[in-house]
Amino acid sequence: MPFGHDMVHSLATAVDLVNTSPSTGGEDSLTDLRKLGDFVARWEVSGVGRLDATDLTQVRALREAFHKVFTAPDQPTAVIRLNTLLSGTRITPRLTEHDGHPLHVHYFAPDASLHDHLAADIGVALAHLLVEDEWERLRTCSAPDCDHVFVDESRNRSRVYCDSRTCGNRMHVAAYRARRRA
Repeated sequence: MPFGHDMVHSLATAVDLVNTSPSTGGEDSLTDLRKLGDFVARWEVSGVGRLDATDLTQVRALREAFHKVFTAPDQPTAVIRLNTLLSGTRITPRLTEHDGHPLHVHYFAPDASLHDHLAADIGVALAHLLVEDEWERLRTCSAPDCDHVFVDESRNRSRVYCDSRTCGNRMHVAAYRARRRA
């Protein structure tokens, strides 16, 4: 996938955020401010001040909106869903260098809430993906007991499992055993 570091990072952040939701088949793993803070630290979300309950509520709602983009049945629906999300976001592009990262673009205002920060940066990354006609790279795991989302970064768009070490390996072993029984 010929996308820059910032876009790949934003898409990976989106995947991790969406996969914290019970909508992806697991338990809610974004249940309190400590876990939200861990998420912010893990993805090096810059410019975030003290987190409060409002941040948690807004980010949990945002992840559901991103989940709807990932699971859209077709590209036009994904565009509508993303435009709806972006329409409520104040986007203020600016060039910046920080924390050892080279010059890059932030799409959120300097005083933005965590919700606005994530909505702007991730929303713009998803918009670029759609504009580049790469919508089909937004996937849901093909394992029958997993609904995690992922971005297929393979050259030929052939990835079908969220993680080859867990879901992929489990499904390959099951197929092997089924062939052996047959």
